[in-house]
Amino acid sequence: MSPFQLFWNLKKCSFSQFIILPFFNHCLFLLQIIRENSALKVDGSLMRLYVAKPLQEGCWPGILFYSDIYQLGPPITRLADRLAGYGYVVAAPEIFHRREPLGTIIEPNDLGRLRGNDNALSTSIAAYDDDASATLQWLDEHPSVRSECLGTIGFCLGGHIAFRAALSREVKATVCIYPTGLQDGKLGIGIADSLERAPEIGGSLFTIFGSLDPHVSPEARQKILANLASIPNLNHQTSLFECNHTFMRDDGARWDPQRSDECWNLITQFLYDKLKCL
Repeated sequence: MSPFQLFWNLKKCSFSQFIILPFFNHCLFLLQIIRENSALKVDGSLMRLYVAKPLQEGCWPGILFYSDIYQLGPPITRLADRLAGYGYVVAAPEIFHRREPLGTIIEPNDLGRLRGNDNALSTSIAAYDDDASATLQWLDEHPSVRSECLGTIGFCLGGHIAFRAALSREVKATVCIYPTGLQDGKLGIGIADSLERAPEIGGSLFTIFGSLDPHVSPEARQKILANLASIPNLNHQTSLFECNHTFMRDDGARWDPQRSDECWNLITQFLYDKLKCL
C-alpha cells in the first residue's frame, strides 16, 4: 500500500487515534501504533522487550532500541512509540535484566544514577552483545518485520551498546545519541573494544553529540570522530548540538525541546534514507 493509499484509508478515522507524521519532502500520512510486552530468555535470564509497532498490516523495518541507564521509563517509551509511528517495529530490551527484576524502572535521580551506573559497570560486555544478538534475531523472525531492513538506535549507555550492535552485518543503519564510553572503552566489566572494531560496521552510522555534555568531552568527541573518519568506506555522519547530556529526555532540567525536535527530524530522515521504509 502506498503512503497515499494509506492516508486515504485512514483519513476517515478519528485523528485522535493516530500519530501525525511529517515526512519532510515526502508525503504526510498517519499511523496508529500498538504497544505490547514480550520476553526472551538470554543466558538463562528473562529479558523483557517493550515493543511498539504500527497497527496497520504490513511489513516494516525493525529497530533495536536501547534506553539509557534508567531503563524503560515513560521518557524512553515515548520515544520508542514516536519512532514506531513512522513505520517501524521497535523492540526495546531491558538492559539490566540480569540484575533488576522484570519491569524495573530506575528513577532518574541521584540514587537512580548510582544504581544505574553500578548496573552498567557490573554487566559483562559479552552480555550486552548477547542481548543485541537475541533481539536482532527476534526482529528477523517477526512476521511484521522486513528482515533485510534492520536498524538500531540508543541513548547514552544505550548509544554505546547500539554502536556494538552495528558490528552485526544484518544491521543496516545505526543511530548513537550522546553515546558514552566509546572513547575509552568504558561500558561494562572490562574494557570494550568498540571503537577499535568500528571497521567491521557494514551499515550506515549516525552519531549525535552535545557540546555541553560532561560525559563526552570535546577531546573525547574528537577522538571518536577522528577514528571514524580514518576508516575507509565507513558511511558515517555526525551532528553536534549545543546541548547537555540527555537533552532528549523530556523529564529533566537538561531537556531541550527545540533541539530535540531538530535532532528527531535528522534521525527519522536518516533512518528513512538508509532503510527505505516506504
